[in-house]
Amino acid sequence: MPINITMPALSPTMEEGNLAKWLVKEGDKVGPGDVIAEIETDKATMEVEAVDEGTVARIVVPAGTEGVKVNALIAILAADGESVDDAAKGGGDAPAPAAAEAPKAEAAKADAAPTPDNKPIRDQNPAAPAAPPAPVAASGERTFSSPLARRIAKEAGVDVSAISGSGPHGRVVKKDVEAAIASGTGKAPAAEAAPQAAASAAPAAAPKGMSDDAVLKNFAEGSYELVKHDGMRKTIARRLQESKQTIPHFYVTVDCELDALLKLRSELNKAAPLKDDKPAYKLSVNDMVIKALALALRDVPDANVSWTDENMVMHKHSDVGVAVSIPGGLITPIIRSAELKTLSAISNEMKDLGKRAKDRKLKPEEYQGGTSSVSNMGMMGVKDFAAVINPPHATILAVGAGEQRAVVKDGALAIATVMSVTLSTDHRAVDGALGAELLAAFKGYIENPMGMLV
Repeated sequence: MPINITMPALSPTMEEGNLAKWLVKEGDKVGPGDVIAEIETDKATMEVEAVDEGTVARIVVPAGTEGVKVNALIAILAADGESVDDAAKGGGDAPAPAAAEAPKAEAAKADAAPTPDNKPIRDQNPAAPAAPPAPVAASGERTFSSPLARRIAKEAGVDVSAISGSGPHGRVVKKDVEAAIASGTGKAPAAEAAPQAAASAAPAAAPKGMSDDAVLKNFAEGSYELVKHDGMRKTIARRLQESKQTIPHFYVTVDCELDALLKLRSELNKAAPLKDDKPAYKLSVNDMVIKALALALRDVPDANVSWTDENMVMHKHSDVGVAVSIPGGLITPIIRSAELKTLSAISNEMKDLGKRAKDRKLKPEEYQGGTSSVSNMGMMGVKDFAAVINPPHATILAVGAGEQRAVVKDGALAIATVMSVTLSTDHRAVDGALGAELLAAFKGYIENPMGMLV
């Protein structure tokens, strides 16, 4: 039977993506692990690998297509020994449930296959809304139908179990449902149609921004141009709105003296061994900030948490995300178990993540999750600011520029390099006193940086 290749869910929040490039053409043979396409998500460009063996019978979605929904059919493979022409004609209009058409042994084999985040699994998408369950006929016998057919039938109030399928093994497909709608047969009982109508009439839960008309009426025609939002900007807007609407932010600020840290950083960089005629590492202040926050979270474990409605999630390691500005927005790659890593390891890992972030080549597991994060605008000359918490984190540290300021030491004025940092906390999980304790631990490592080396 033809094998449907569908748009994979490359992250838990992915709803659609752009099919940037096909790396195969119709007639090419592919096998498990072969890279067949490149998909652009809101955060990265990732390669799609085949999970089945066969011949590319038909490319359904051409390269360059934007906004392809998760689980939409993008190509059809002819199985080994199957006619390519027959497969191209017989491919379904949507992904078919594996259990409905494959033998039990084949389904078990598919369930046991490894599913790394960056490898799509055909007909499997945990992030997408579940398709309507396969209907059951009055006789109690299950009616097999494609997800697209069930969705169209549900929207039209048609009972799929009353429709004769023309697909493989009597499967109901899109054209069968459309024919039933046109003929007026197979209408679902009114009691079942009522909830659908009520759901359709319900207002959207998420508030919307101002419409184009509401905004543009304030400006003279010809004085502006419209630039359509891309996927990344939409995702950032949605998540920040969610954060501000659901998380009670609380802010705590301290000043940290940097002179000892800058001195140690200089000494460590000078002592870096050569590798291929280049220093093996080059530490930045931000690398040391990441390490200091990771150690502070280790020392104050009650602040290394995430909030849920039922539980406080107590994290065992300090997985620190670092905000990286990229064209069109930002992304937060994560240094995992940063409290256990050396400064040189953090520095080199951050350089690699930062470069691939700007090239949109990060894997989902490299920027999803984490327990806290750092947003550093010091290099832009910003003195201090408050950052918005990135769920599911309960904290984020906003780092300002290190600058020379007048300070009082032993009752006398002196000059010191001072950096202001502001901790934003989710007050449901980290209250003011606990936030202050976390900042005190962070400040201790920044002002006594030798503690980060032992």
